[in-house]
Amino acid sequence: MILDKLKVIGPGAIISASFVGPGTITTATQAGASFGYALLWALVFSVITTMVLQIMVARLGIIAQKGLGAAIRDQFANPVIKYSVMGFVIVSIFIGCAAYMSGDLNGTSLGIATLTGWSLDVIGPIVGVIVLVLGLSGSYKLIEKVMIALVIVMSIVFITTMIMAKPDVGEVFAGAFAPSIPVGSIITIVALVGTTVVPYNLFIHSSSVQERWNKPSHLKESRLDIFISIGLGGLISASVLITSGTLMRGVEVETVADLALQLKPFLGEWAETFLAIGIFSAGFSSTTASALGAAITTSSILKWKDGMKNWRFKAVFVAVILIGIFSFVFNFEPLDVLLFAQALNGILLPGIAVILLIIMNNKKLLGNYTNSIKINMIGSIVVLVCIALGTYSLVTAVSSFFG
Repeated sequence: MILDKLKVIGPGAIISASFVGPGTITTATQAGASFGYALLWALVFSVITTMVLQIMVARLGIIAQKGLGAAIRDQFANPVIKYSVMGFVIVSIFIGCAAYMSGDLNGTSLGIATLTGWSLDVIGPIVGVIVLVLGLSGSYKLIEKVMIALVIVMSIVFITTMIMAKPDVGEVFAGAFAPSIPVGSIITIVALVGTTVVPYNLFIHSSSVQERWNKPSHLKESRLDIFISIGLGGLISASVLITSGTLMRGVEVETVADLALQLKPFLGEWAETFLAIGIFSAGFSSTTASALGAAITTSSILKWKDGMKNWRFKAVFVAVILIGIFSFVFNFEPLDVLLFAQALNGILLPGIAVILLIIMNNKKLLGNYTNSIKINMIGSIVVLVCIALGTYSLVTAVSSFFG
């Protein structure tokens, strides 16, 4: 019975594999080291927010058999508004995915380097080429299976390390369900939510569900996939924070690899190897998802046919990967570009959230499957949070740029 239910896992696992990347793991490690379990609630909140948004886009994909990009394009009749929104979304997603690709490659390479002792400079391009081949295969099923496998590996690694750390269960529950904002924690809270609620995941999900489901009766399976997969992704992130909060409280964190030193009393010489496998899985999955997100968003908005087999889809996928490899090899990560990507994301996230809520109430598109009053109320709260998060991100980016 349980195994039958697990068979629904698929599109949701891609979303989890996407948001549990090197950035999320590093942020969770820093959050635990700086504030103990106090910010666990922010992770719980961000996972719930992600579930609400992903349930809506999954319903859009299954009922309308249309990706979020295509739905956004069709939502606006005025050509000026239509093409302005289309252009902004494509540019924002592409720049964002390309800007953070180098960091994802670095995270993946760090894992392999720890395992093998090879040079990071050699590993990064090799990983990029492997992801490139995966995307050029044009096989959604292959990517889905790889992502599911990586989520399983991350679950084993990070949940096991949490158990080995023996955290105080009472304190963990207090941190998860009794929100507090310690002094100096605002930026970390925003980072925890921002690395989990990812705009391009909305585009990926609305398209990927169409590969598995196409009937209203499939909505239940899709929701179960979301609850299991994204819940597991959240548990992975929480495990990192809890482990760090247990073993590293007060320790200055440079990279997530610092966690290996704290695990040696429990895992001995296997500590680095064990954690390296988890870091590699997080980096590889996030790298793949970044390129996939840019390609799916562009493909959906411009209504390219044949999905991942379309040569233009592959061209976007290749472009993002090559930019990432170039940035990694030449250590080209100018702060201005990263801040610009952050500023664009600060506008994009709340904008997409608002447009999604409008689309999900479009009876012509969804018929009887538009949002209920309850979902609209929950969705409105999520939109307000996204607006606050986006505004803070935008202001921070602009202040840093001129500062």
